[in-house]
Amino acid sequence: MQFDHKKSLLEIHRGIEDAPRTTLIELQGIPAMNFQKRPLMFGLALALCCGAASAQSGGTLQKIKESGTIQIGARESQIPFSYKLSADAAPIGFTTDICLKIVDAVKAKLGLPKVEVQYVMLNSTNRIPLLQNGTVDLDCATTTNSTQRQQQVDFAPSHFVTNITAAVKKASGINTLAELNGKNVATVAGSTSIQLLRGARKSGSIEANELPGKDTSDGFLLLSTGRADAYVLDDVQLAGMIANAPNPGDYKILKESLRQEPYGIMLRKDDPQFKALVDETVAGLMKSGAIEQLYAKWFLSPIPPKNANLNFPMSDAVREIYKNPNNKGV
Repeated sequence: MQFDHKKSLLEIHRGIEDAPRTTLIELQGIPAMNFQKRPLMFGLALALCCGAASAQSGGTLQKIKESGTIQIGARESQIPFSYKLSADAAPIGFTTDICLKIVDAVKAKLGLPKVEVQYVMLNSTNRIPLLQNGTVDLDCATTTNSTQRQQQVDFAPSHFVTNITAAVKKASGINTLAELNGKNVATVAGSTSIQLLRGARKSGSIEANELPGKDTSDGFLLLSTGRADAYVLDDVQLAGMIANAPNPGDYKILKESLRQEPYGIMLRKDDPQFKALVDETVAGLMKSGAIEQLYAKWFLSPIPPKNANLNFPMSDAVREIYKNPNNKGV
């Protein structure tokens, strides 16, 4: 994989500016700091990131073999896909489990007794830049596989299909998407849900006031505190946040959908050896039925932190992608 280092430098700069502090601490082992006030340390961190990017010239597998580590992009609060139980805990979840199966396949492929997993907390705005510049090797969360994103990154076979809809408080009296007209609606910055809401506004079907949260938990906070009348997001993520809310009975999810979307694990483009291994591993989980066991673990059983059961049965769309694995985008 060949890198345009001038272009990569710009992407790395942007990625560091957007990245949570924990990302820099985990990768560089340096204290959190204000880089604008400490240009020398910023330069050091930038140089370290450039080293990671240039190591990719031999592909991700070679990078992992040389370093003995793999960097996995994760999330703080995307229940049940990728989330943390505490600030110091490693992420857990459905997508996390799938990516750990990929790590096992990498170890076997490279003949390594151990590969250290380093997690990097990402969000919707920095996940693609930090994947492209080599900060992370896999993004393992709830990223929608879209044709627009396929121009920038590659996707593994889709592991979930969701519906974009809205959560509201039962006392709000809102029962349809059309009733969001004139309401304050929370979304997540950089997500497909915010794009769909803007598209609906342009078409005149929904005239809502947009309140973008920085991540999924921030969006739910806008709803729970009454600053937003509704929260537009993926139905399964809404179900996870409601199940773990202090008063889950106060909320409901609308039955209508703005669009159906597939989730996929992201990896860098133009890395055929790594992509072949990732695709084979994920498709293998589907063909063997192992992914159905993972599904039952995370969607049909009590899960931490509150031992809540999402009771989210497998949809026909999910059954279809497990029967016929693919990475088609929307």
